[in-house]
Amino acid sequence: MNILFQKVQRLVKWVLPFYLLTLLPLSASATEPQKFSPEKFQADMEAFITKEASLTADEAAKFFPVYREMQHKQRAVWNQMKDLGRNKPADEAACRKAIEKRDQLELEQRRIIQTYHNKFFKVLPASKVYDVIIAESRFHRFAMRNFGRGNRPPQNQQKK
Repeated sequence: MNILFQKVQRLVKWVLPFYLLTLLPLSASATEPQKFSPEKFQADMEAFITKEASLTADEAAKFFPVYREMQHKQRAVWNQMKDLGRNKPADEAACRKAIEKRDQLELEQRRIIQTYHNKFFKVLPASKVYDVIIAESRFHRFAMRNFGRGNRPPQNQQKK
C-alpha cells in the first residue's frame, strides 16, 4: 500500500506540472481579447448612430453612404497628418514647415466636416444631423475608453 502511495505521489509530482504547463497557456489564449475589426467597428457605430439619432431605415440608407464618403476623405487627410508626425524634422526651418503643413491639414479636416454637414442637411433634418454628430462623438469616446474590453456601446441613455 505504501509503495502504491509513493508511485501515485511521484506521478502527481511529475505529471501535474507537465499538464499545468501545457494546458494553462491554452486557456490563457482562449481568453485573449478579440482583435480590432474595422468592419465590425463601422457596423457597431452605424447601428449606434441609427438608434441614438432615431433614423428610419430610409433615412439611414440615404445618410450612411454620404457619411462613409466623408470618413474616407477625412481618413486620407488624417493619414497625411500621421505621416508628418512620424519623424521630427532635423532643423528649425523644417519643423516650421511641418507645423504649417499640419495646420493646413487640420483646416482641411474642418472644411471636409463642414462640407459634409451641409450635405447631411439635404438628406436629414437639422435636428437629426445634430443627433448624429452627438451620437458619433459619444460612440468614439466610449470606444476609446473601452477598447479591448469587449464592451458594447452605451444603449439608449437619456439625451441631454
